[in-house]
Amino acid sequence: MVHLTVPAADPSTPTSPEPAQDSSAEQSSAPSRAGFVVSKAVGNAVTRNRVRRRLRALVRERMTALPAGSTLVVRALPAAAQASYPRLATDLDAAIAVARSPRERRSR
Repeated sequence: MVHLTVPAADPSTPTSPEPAQDSSAEQSSAPSRAGFVVSKAVGNAVTRNRVRRRLRALVRERMTALPAGSTLVVRALPAAAQASYPRLATDLDAAIAVARSPRERRSR
């Protein structure tokens, strides 16, 4: 499971009494970040760390494709413990593609 947060194109106007600063230059140069959630359901500490290292290596290769300033959160499911490296790569690519696609509103 992957969550991707991309910075807004138009940052909101600050309401503080401080002088206005151009934060768009700071925001566009901000590096992309990634975080990992690997719960105990994945396995023992050795297994969780192995899954985290594999995911970190895969995400490192894909960070340049993400917009600057974006935040990526990867949650490993228990099946990740037995998955091969190429399978993790395929699943990660598919999850990032879904996260980057525009979301449609669900009707109630």
